Amino acid sequence: MSWIQAILEVSASHTSEVEDLLMAIGAQAVTMRDGANQPIYEPKLGTTPLWDNVTIVALFDAEQPLAQQMLQLADLYSSEYQRDFPAYKIELVEDKDWVREWMDTFKPMLFGKRLWICPSWLEPEDASAVNLKLDPGLAFGTGTHATTALCLRWMDQFDFSNKRVVDFGCGSGILGIAALLLGAKHMVGIDIDPQAILASGENAQRNNIDKQDIELYLPGDAPDVQVEVVLANILAGPLVELKDAILSYLLPGGHLVLSGILASQSQEVVDAYKERCDILDVSEEDGWVRISAQMHKI
Repeated sequence: MSWIQAILEVSASHTSEVEDLLMAIGAQAVTMRDGANQPIYEPKLGTTPLWDNVTIVALFDAEQPLAQQMLQLADLYSSEYQRDFPAYKIELVEDKDWVREWMDTFKPMLFGKRLWICPSWLEPEDASAVNLKLDPGLAFGTGTHATTALCLRWMDQFDFSNKRVVDFGCGSGILGIAALLLGAKHMVGIDIDPQAILASGENAQRNNIDKQDIELYLPGDAPDVQVEVVLANILAGPLVELKDAILSYLLPGGHLVLSGILASQSQEVVDAYKERCDILDVSEEDGWVRISAQMHKI
């Protein structure tokens, strides 16, 4: 089974009500951790202490329409408690078997004919190939998950020469940096997680990317640009909900790559984009799908 998770930042006094609502919409597990580096040493007998600021992580079946449910939950919470719903993000849970293989075997991985993803602590196997040295840190995106692998194989055969790229939901920066190494002239990375912005910047430096060739932003700070290629490896729900925002970055005739989509969700995503794009290809691996498309020309 594939999984997604909702991560929320909550004050201690509101954790129980938020946890109950998450369980009510189908959370398979809910865990809590310190949200502000606040150790608790010796709690009073008979108490269940919490930190002042709590990070709640709720695990869901990836088939669940979580993005839509969280929006409905926020409306319900605001109406019931007369306050704003806590800030949250939704992300794909990396396949743990692949992560273990990545860390245990330390082997560079080839995607297509020329693009290698290499752990930052190893030397590339083929110095003449396109080698992306990667340390994902806390941000998702190593190339091992099928969603990322599908994108990288598409990118390996695409001509990025003199093209500009937006990596929407950049994570570790793997897709945007790969595009630059494959010949793109500029990349704008956008992510809701500050940790992803940090990881993308560090991975860009690790690959000797010129600072003028890459820009990294949180969504509210992102510039109004239009480019030849948009890459969005997030989740099906956000891909549908954020369709207009994603397409606003794409020039007429530009190429679009969408991933993070379960096979059962692919038609919904195709239907959302086909009015403004020609769907060129739908490829599947391990139950996950990548959709490539081209924006209609004016």
